[in-house]
Amino acid sequence: MGLSGVLVTFADELSETANRAALAFRDRVEADRWEGIEETAVSLSSAFLRFDPLCVAQKEITVRLSRLLDSEDWYAAALPSGRRRWRIPTVFGGPQAPQFDEVAELAGLSSDKAVAELTARPVRVMTIGFAPGLPYMGILPAHWDIPRQTALTPLVPASAVVLAVRQLIIFSTPTPTGWRHIGQTCFRGFRPETETPFVLRSGDEVSLVSVSAEKLNRLKADPKTNGGATCEPIP
Repeated sequence: MGLSGVLVTFADELSETANRAALAFRDRVEADRWEGIEETAVSLSSAFLRFDPLCVAQKEITVRLSRLLDSEDWYAAALPSGRRRWRIPTVFGGPQAPQFDEVAELAGLSSDKAVAELTARPVRVMTIGFAPGLPYMGILPAHWDIPRQTALTPLVPASAVVLAVRQLIIFSTPTPTGWRHIGQTCFRGFRPETETPFVLRSGDEVSLVSVSAEKLNRLKADPKTNGGATCEPIP
């Protein structure tokens, strides 16, 4: 990747094992504190390293990466420590999430069954990207492999939950999108006024908790709660 970057890709398409490998591999590089590495990042199925070419040669970096890749089965590696499980109150459907019923139908589910599935188990924050603090979360079961729309929705509000291609996103800001708007929170994933502007981290888990529109409005009235979101360490 240019003169100062290397990309390690574990798959050509999204999978749980590829994301697991990318998270674990990036975590190992961070833990080993390689000389000359200035930045690391993870995407859905890749790990990126940026290095200082005046400090370390690209060939040396690639040799070390090759050795590290051969040292472990990264597709079965343990996920990084320090992860957290979040619970985020969410309204599904109605005026605040107008495309929920459409998405449930595309998934072949009733609206009640769709809510039950989307709240039954946590999804992993696979990467943060596209916009500050914006999480790509998944992977949902195969019947949620719903394509993006062919045309953009001009704008969905901040804290909207959108769905496409077996993934969920909670938007940090009002955004045009081709993903369908299925839920609404008042959780802010990007808080530039705080010491930790990005609230979620890659590897965290998120459970969406179904609440009424009335409860969400009460949570929104108290910004100190960040939409009623709570978190706990994952053992």
